[in-house]
Amino acid sequence: MDRLKGFQKRFLRGVAHPLKPVVFVGQKGYTQSLADAMDDALDHHELVKVKFVEFKEKEKKLALVEQIEKAVSCEMVGLVGHIATFFRRQSDPEKRKISLPDHTDD
Repeated sequence: MDRLKGFQKRFLRGVAHPLKPVVFVGQKGYTQSLADAMDDALDHHELVKVKFVEFKEKEKKLALVEQIEKAVSCEMVGLVGHIATFFRRQSDPEKRKISLPDHTDD
């Protein structure tokens, strides 16, 4: 997957705004079950919000974000407070729910 451009991340944050967190990260942090849950959620939704329940320090959240991005081949599009938003394009074009903009319309 190509890295997302700034305007695409901004677009995705707008799409994600009304969404509720689907995956929760507890005190164990990164586990295989977390990776599996993320993988399933991204396959189904493409755009997923994750809530960090136990991790309050930004450095720890960013370290977990890196692990999640590598493990499930996704990209973080935003981190606000204790909620991170991740995106991974559906591999099957017919199942895609989100159409990314190709260029800015400014």
